[in-house]
Amino acid sequence: MEASSLLQLGLMGLLVASLPLCMVWMSSDANKYRKLVWIAVFLTFDLIVFGGFTRLTDSGLGCPDWPGCYGMANPFLAHEEIAAAEAAMPTGPVTVAKAWIEMIHRYLAMGIGVIIMALLFTAVMQWRRTRAKAFAPGMPLALFLFVCVQGAFGAWTVTLKLQPVIVTIHLLLGMALLAMLTWLGGREDFLMKPPAPPRDPAALRSLRTLALLAAVVLAVQIALGGWVSTNYATLACDEFPLCDGQVVPPMDFEHGFHLWRELGKTAAGHYLPFSALVAIHWVHRMSALVVVAVLGLAILRAWQHVELRPTARRLALVLLAQLFTGIATVYFDFPLAIAVLHNAGAALLVILVTMLNYRVKFQLDVVRALPAHDFATPASTHR
Repeated sequence: MEASSLLQLGLMGLLVASLPLCMVWMSSDANKYRKLVWIAVFLTFDLIVFGGFTRLTDSGLGCPDWPGCYGMANPFLAHEEIAAAEAAMPTGPVTVAKAWIEMIHRYLAMGIGVIIMALLFTAVMQWRRTRAKAFAPGMPLALFLFVCVQGAFGAWTVTLKLQPVIVTIHLLLGMALLAMLTWLGGREDFLMKPPAPPRDPAALRSLRTLALLAAVVLAVQIALGGWVSTNYATLACDEFPLCDGQVVPPMDFEHGFHLWRELGKTAAGHYLPFSALVAIHWVHRMSALVVVAVLGLAILRAWQHVELRPTARRLALVLLAQLFTGIATVYFDFPLAIAVLHNAGAALLVILVTMLNYRVKFQLDVVRALPAHDFATPASTHR
């Protein structure tokens, strides 16, 4: 790719980032760093949702090279090559619409990269000047390194022709980036306005273990959901609650969960049998039951704490919506809008489970910072 095209791509990333950066700069908010963190959370959520739309519309190879499109900075400049590819195969993988979808996804990713670099620069400069805990540069540096790794997997997603394991890891890294930004935003919130001491520290400590478990099972479920999507196994079971008329249908776990293979192929290069797709889909369904049980218990336990009740309420609503969109995706034969909403629901669950974890963690930090006798009798002291 020519240097001029790379420069144009870099300018496009700056252009995408310029609007949120200007909004923060012109904001009357005294804590502009915190505001920029939460804008980064919002844009990363948008990127994940649009990434799901890109995958679900089969636009991942809309531009078959990386980082540009046929070596150009945008599909306008590559119109001749795209038109020739579309004429040869009218339904893709390369069409004008799919090329634009893929490049818009890349532009948004570059814009978020610029914003994370702005976060790192701000944190380092303010840390050197003030040594304030709010600007500790460890997390911004980790975010910068993480987004570089995520960019590499984005490139491999294209160059390795949508290999399922690479696409699934790319999705997981995006969700992890969202969780890290949400955690950083929570840290900034609590440093700006420290929470009141919890009424029952002992119950909060046990909830922390449950909240961590909720994060783990959610991560596993998202990985399985990504594996379903990247292997196009969504309609391998086209009814609910049964699968092909059975509770436990014939399944091929060996081929379905062999990680390193081409899309639609076995490790030996043969076409992937349908029973392998059934295994992928069925495991995702069964794992959903575990997620509902663990998150449901976490919600019930969090509801007992007044300070956590708003987070528990939102988590319950999103979990119910996620169940509905998952069932509706199968029931209505995979409509695009519902499938995108299901992807968005997974991202919202990541945000809310992360919020639950940091709220519990930071409130326990308050307990540790106070004298032990202040919590000797929590039931009577903090009514």
